[in-house]
Amino acid sequence: MKIFHKPTIITVIVDVLLLSFSFFVVLKWFPLTTNTPFTKYSLPSLFYVITWILCSYLFQRYRPLKRQGFFVTALKLVGTSVVVSLFYLALIQLYFNNQFSEYVLFAVSIVVFAINYAALNIYSAYRFAVEYKDVVVMSEESRVNARAKEAVPLDKESWIDLCATIQDHSGKRVFQFLNENLPLADGNTYVYATTDPLVLKFQPHYQYSTIIQLEKLNNILGINKMLSIANEKLPDDGVFICCYESKSTYKKEVLNRYNKGFNYIFYVFNFVVKRIIPKIFLSQWLYFYFTGGRNRVLSKAEVLGRIYSCGFKVLREKKVGHLTYVFAKRVKQPEIVMNKTYGPLIRLHRYGKNGEPFDVYKMRTMHPYSEFLQAYIYERNSLKDGGKFYKDFRVTTIGRIMRRFWIDELPTIYNLMNGDMKLVGVRPLSVQYFNLYDKELQEKRIAYKPGLLPPFYADMPNTLSEIQESELKYLNACEKHGTFITDLRYFFLILQNILIKKARSA
Repeated sequence: MKIFHKPTIITVIVDVLLLSFSFFVVLKWFPLTTNTPFTKYSLPSLFYVITWILCSYLFQRYRPLKRQGFFVTALKLVGTSVVVSLFYLALIQLYFNNQFSEYVLFAVSIVVFAINYAALNIYSAYRFAVEYKDVVVMSEESRVNARAKEAVPLDKESWIDLCATIQDHSGKRVFQFLNENLPLADGNTYVYATTDPLVLKFQPHYQYSTIIQLEKLNNILGINKMLSIANEKLPDDGVFICCYESKSTYKKEVLNRYNKGFNYIFYVFNFVVKRIIPKIFLSQWLYFYFTGGRNRVLSKAEVLGRIYSCGFKVLREKKVGHLTYVFAKRVKQPEIVMNKTYGPLIRLHRYGKNGEPFDVYKMRTMHPYSEFLQAYIYERNSLKDGGKFYKDFRVTTIGRIMRRFWIDELPTIYNLMNGDMKLVGVRPLSVQYFNLYDKELQEKRIAYKPGLLPPFYADMPNTLSEIQESELKYLNACEKHGTFITDLRYFFLILQNILIKKARSA
């Protein structure tokens, strides 16, 4: 890569503004011996900004951010901060004869880095606010005659080896469970227990109708890669069986293992290390480097969502000991592999005016991969009052709090400013939810822009049919009285219910 390049002007301007703000913060609130900090440090501040910009240019920080990964961009920021700080430290010592405070220099460097890093995280949260990242390039045409090959029943020695493999790794109880639910001896089952997702690559296509992974998913670094390879190797309607330790099980074990008081402290610390750190951009690679991805805390929603995203349908779940075993049938090609983002923002694909799809921005309130469980939840959970799914385990504890106080809806202001939505209007729906609506209502809905404040909060319906009646009444009013008058009337009704009746996003 060439050192000399054309910088992105907007990036330079934003950098200068962040630098100026950093100096203002330090000189305004940092304890100084001088009464005129802005006058005394005006010239050094100017030279600091110039040096920072030159160093940033040499570190190629001003290349288009879309072409750079978060980690590389963060490293360039660290390099720039260190080099500029060391340069000015030497300058203060050798040239200015300690005229200026070293502590001010360190304070400025820390604040500059912190603000730039925060801005980088905000940008990355926006940029990577997607539900999936890498699409699998596979076609059904490559699965010609995807039927299980005729198997040869296991001989006595092979059966003894298979029994020993399962029992040595997972115990007698798991062996009994699998033996009762699967024809293990028919030679049509492949069993393995390793954290390497590429082990399956060496197996022939469609040789086995059932594949069993004995190692828990919490210890596997490339879960999606393993699942997509299993999808490729299994015949049509083949079954993949895996296991995991759920977040709730992990919590119970930790709280029961230690004394009260200390157990919650230990749980919170462990949760941060094993659940939050592996999800953060900068700390993720460090965690995986030192741990190999072992003993991560996985929620039920994340595990099942991964399974569905990789082309499987869950047939059965059974808890055996502290692990939950999942039986999943191969039903289609994978939708995603490997990389998945966990930022605070999500971008949801929704229907807009004239049926045109657009992306709605919201704060994440559900576990990762929850978007792939829409059909799973609908099949197993009925709708509760308000049209939400009853006992939706996909919603996180923090997510429930955010929904209660409308925090999750704040990013939709971007959609309002972008013209995708208006202030009052029907809620933008996913394909799954949209298909539940009557045909007449579907046609009326797409004639208008969706809104941030739906008529739901004016009528407070309970069932799905009542929600449809509420929206139909609103849309008919728009046709009869016009959108502006109708939206104005509904706005005050909604405002009244939010302030007085405490209507919430949840």
